[in-house]
Amino acid sequence: MIFHIASKEDWNAAQDAGEYAPSSLRTEGFIHFSTQRQIAQVAAAFYRGRADLILLSADETKLSAELKWEAPAGPPADNISQDDLFPHLYGALNLDAVISAEEFRA
Repeated sequence: MIFHIASKEDWNAAQDAGEYAPSSLRTEGFIHFSTQRQIAQVAAAFYRGRADLILLSADETKLSAELKWEAPAGPPADNISQDDLFPHLYGALNLDAVISAEEFRA
């Protein structure tokens, strides 16, 4: 299982579009995911104080796009090691791979 923190707005748009394709897919070429152990660190580093979030849980065996395990993208962030590997999805997230979408507060 891999996890992604999304805005409610982006998740609602995905329901209409039939797939989840946030801006990072256009700007960076992939969608950032985390392991369960990494969620709190990512939330603290990038989403602190936001109440408009959804935590997506996805079954990586059901993904249509390629998943790669890579070092963190972008500048270093507090509590995130450059040696840690993160799941990056190189394409839109097919909605049938999403197991749950729950409200999340960072």
